[in-house]
Amino acid sequence: MSLIRTGMNLSFSFLNKLALVSFPANELKQKHKVHDYSQLVCGSDYVFERLNEGTIGYMTGIGKGIKPCDRIILREGYESYQYQVEEVDYYSDPSDMWIALLKQLPID
Repeated sequence: MSLIRTGMNLSFSFLNKLALVSFPANELKQKHKVHDYSQLVCGSDYVFERLNEGTIGYMTGIGKGIKPCDRIILREGYESYQYQVEEVDYYSDPSDMWIALLKQLPID
């Protein structure tokens, strides 16, 4: 009887570990958001300072929910650019104002 119980426990343990291995990939897809700023006006709705020929930049904006690894879409003229949030810091006052270091990505 103990051999059967041990076998069932091992199977159950294996299935639990298998679920943990596949869960983080699904979790990553759900956690990181895309924030579309392409319809907002640079200079009045947000400020974006390009560095290193536009491959990175600093952006200051208002709103909650910006996190590292999120993506931000910006528009300059007729061109859209997608950036990944590398780092973000929220101001203490106002608490919904933030500054982020962005890294340019190819548009999907």
